[in-house]
Amino acid sequence: MFLFRRKKNLNSSDETTTVYLMVGLGNPGREYRENRHNIGFKIIDRLAESLDLTLTRVQNKALCGAGVLRDAKVVLAKPQTYMNLSGESVAGLSRFYKVPAENIMVIHDDIDLPFGVLRLRPGGGSAGQKGVQSIIDRLGTQDFPRMRFGIGRPSGSRGGAGYVLKNFSPDEQKELVVLIDQAVSAARLFITEGLDAAMNRYNGSQLGE
Repeated sequence: MFLFRRKKNLNSSDETTTVYLMVGLGNPGREYRENRHNIGFKIIDRLAESLDLTLTRVQNKALCGAGVLRDAKVVLAKPQTYMNLSGESVAGLSRFYKVPAENIMVIHDDIDLPFGVLRLRPGGGSAGQKGVQSIIDRLGTQDFPRMRFGIGRPSGSRGGAGYVLKNFSPDEQKELVVLIDQAVSAARLFITEGLDAAMNRYNGSQLGE
């Protein structure tokens, strides 16, 4: 059973409490809301909804919400710096809440994975994802977990930069509800049972698998 208690205040964490920072990457603003590049925001929004949380506090240039899942404090964040400067928010939040790098999960789109495929990993380079590179630069390490959500590559000669800033197609949007819920389940499992369990269960999964 998924146990969750909502916290009213976002206070600096007790050093005896395990803290997880769950970060979704995207761009703020109505014009970007449905873009492929904003799938990280969508997953964090759905995770917050499932936990009966609202992300209403602005902290370290991010929209944040926090609560307790079993014995761990969970902080959800959507950086509002625009994608390429996401590290500013993540570094500040990680310092404030004293979150070790292994407990920071960054959720983002990945153009190199087929649409809807999840891939979790413990760290590594940015693979050209500028938001992730900003976080690596500001944290001073690449050893933090990632959840990559496949958005597929554009067909024909369309450039990747333009493609990620386009909305999901109507057919993709029909599938997103199930796919986002699956990503939320993977995020929960990371918190409750660890990254290995989440990787074993969800790596390579797609649409209800």
